[in-house]
Amino acid sequence: MESSCPSTPRWNLDRPFLTGRFHQEIKGTSRLAADGKGFPSDSFSSGLENPIGCYDAAVQELIVIDDLLFALVGIEGRYISIKRVHGKADVSFQIDASMDLALQELAKRIFPLCESFLLIDEFVESRSQVKNGLVNHAFAAALRALLLDYQAMVAQLEHQFRLRRLSIQGLWFYCQPMMGSMQALSTVIRKVSANNYAGSTVLNLLQSQAKAMAGDSAVRSLLEKMTHSASNAYLSILERWIYEGVIDDPYGEFFIAENNSLQKESLTQDYDAKYWRQRYSLKKDIPSFLANIAGTILTTGKYLNVMRECGYNVQVPVSENSKLMTFGSNHQYLECVKAAYEFASGELLSLVKEKYDLIGKLRYIKHYLLLDQGDFLVHFMDIAREELLKKHDEISVEKLQSLLDLALRTTAAAADPCHEDLTCCVERSSVLKGLSRLKDLDIKNVSHSNDLQEPISITGLETFSLSYKIQWPLSIVISRKALTKYQLIFRFLFHCKHVERQLCGAWQMHQGVRALNYRGTAVSRSSLLCRSMLRFINSLLHYLTFEVLEPNWHVMHGRLQTAKSIDEVIQHHDFFLNKCLKECLLLLPELIKKMEKLKSLCLQYAAATQWLISSSIDIPKLDVQYDGSGGSEKSKQWKTKNPYQGQKVMTRNSAVTDSILKFEREFNAELQSLRPILSSSSQVEPYLTHLAKWLLGVGNDQ
Repeated sequence: MESSCPSTPRWNLDRPFLTGRFHQEIKGTSRLAADGKGFPSDSFSSGLENPIGCYDAAVQELIVIDDLLFALVGIEGRYISIKRVHGKADVSFQIDASMDLALQELAKRIFPLCESFLLIDEFVESRSQVKNGLVNHAFAAALRALLLDYQAMVAQLEHQFRLRRLSIQGLWFYCQPMMGSMQALSTVIRKVSANNYAGSTVLNLLQSQAKAMAGDSAVRSLLEKMTHSASNAYLSILERWIYEGVIDDPYGEFFIAENNSLQKESLTQDYDAKYWRQRYSLKKDIPSFLANIAGTILTTGKYLNVMRECGYNVQVPVSENSKLMTFGSNHQYLECVKAAYEFASGELLSLVKEKYDLIGKLRYIKHYLLLDQGDFLVHFMDIAREELLKKHDEISVEKLQSLLDLALRTTAAAADPCHEDLTCCVERSSVLKGLSRLKDLDIKNVSHSNDLQEPISITGLETFSLSYKIQWPLSIVISRKALTKYQLIFRFLFHCKHVERQLCGAWQMHQGVRALNYRGTAVSRSSLLCRSMLRFINSLLHYLTFEVLEPNWHVMHGRLQTAKSIDEVIQHHDFFLNKCLKECLLLLPELIKKMEKLKSLCLQYAAATQWLISSSIDIPKLDVQYDGSGGSEKSKQWKTKNPYQGQKVMTRNSAVTDSILKFEREFNAELQSLRPILSSSSQVEPYLTHLAKWLLGVGNDQ
């Protein structure tokens, strides 16, 4: 996320007297010069000043100490100059070559401290600008405090020098304790400046440098102190996130990014909605001390945000012991994060389960979309039959919705307070084509599923589906993706129910002529085929409902009761849906193709049943009358005006017989081809053993 911040005023950079840089830009003058004359810093090279070598050693030492005191605070002396490398932040100090070699050697030992001070001082000024972020501001503030102590040390050394109690060996002795610390800090600063680090990268660099200095306890202690100081601002951002669910990150330093373009409404509209996974996400640069709990921190704030989106101003209880203003080896901050996560997770789960009744909503969806309570569906299929037989692009969704509402109000579903949330819709393609568009599902043999051709003309019976209105925050669990999976299962079940109803109608027609003894005729053969088809579709429906949906639902229901977070709820719900899709054969194109072929044969046969029966026999039109005799039911007698009409037997129609035999051959062939597929697949997918148990015996009773 790009952050916008005000720029540092230009006058703060152009006026050196505000920053103290004029000391470095104006040549220093000696405080030991008796005549008060100023000497330019390049005097030893320009010839305007006597070389220091013309003085005796004692005087040279006094001059060098004076120049070194200037150099320690970043100011050039008479015989010590500052050389800057063009285009780089590095500086180096140079000394008059005519100086006594022993003095030169001692002076050069102190130069690294001078260079470190100058580098740190310039870093403090540059990193205090607004654009560099809170961590750099805090780090620069800690360095400024360190420089104050350093400058106080230089002032004390100068006081000793004025009292003539400081030799160059003494100066070196007093500078040594600061040497390691300043050089370690300058190493960090060079890396920060060279790579323009900010935020968590600075903290990681400080922490890694502290670990690298494990052999020097003083330097390590200083670096850890700097890390703590620099992290205070970062931890204040973290505090607001895990205690309030708010990202207060004006410079984009926090390791959690917010994508404002993703809105919660997308959960109910987009199959591939990324709101829950990407509205808040982890960046690459995570502080090393938070790396192991970064996911927990992200989740904690997400949960609090959901409650804020619901209108609940929930805030994690904060005590003095739960402040995150420091971190260390005691890992107290880890306990704070864990406590905040447990609170946020518990509150959100309680809100979703109790106030918004998640389990109840899932149960209603099971009733309607998984046909747990199908009485409304039977009524609906009766009154909407004419509309559902139309082509999918000719169907009136409004008319279907009104018929659905009528079916709901006139059945047991009327007692459901949420039945008004049920809506109907008509898809544009069959179930098979719909499955091919779900890229996130593990559909086996996808490359071989291209031969699953779309029917030339599909009707509402193949494309009709139900949907359910889901409101926030339940849409986190029951998203558009989850509803789409429910709808795929519903459409498969709905079509199976339709096939069953058509075959039941055909069976009733056979039962209507059962009183006429036509054993050995085409009618008896057709009756056996109808019974086999009914057993097939009933076995399939029994497997889908009692072997797949019901057991998996109860497993999911138990897991939801013991879930500890909303993410666990989402995981269990998604696992339930994917397992149901898989065990309902919807992720196995080869098997589903076989099932669709068998259902198609059943529908073709059911549609031809009336013609088959009426063409095979001449059903007598019985003109019956009651003889009026009283007594028991057995004594009632029916008489016909033409007693020979009911005995009439029609000759078998060879064309009808051939049609029935063709249906029988195709149906049995498809069932037989199902055997090896189920037998081989059941070794890899154990759930197919249950399906094989119900289906493999069908068709052997002819």
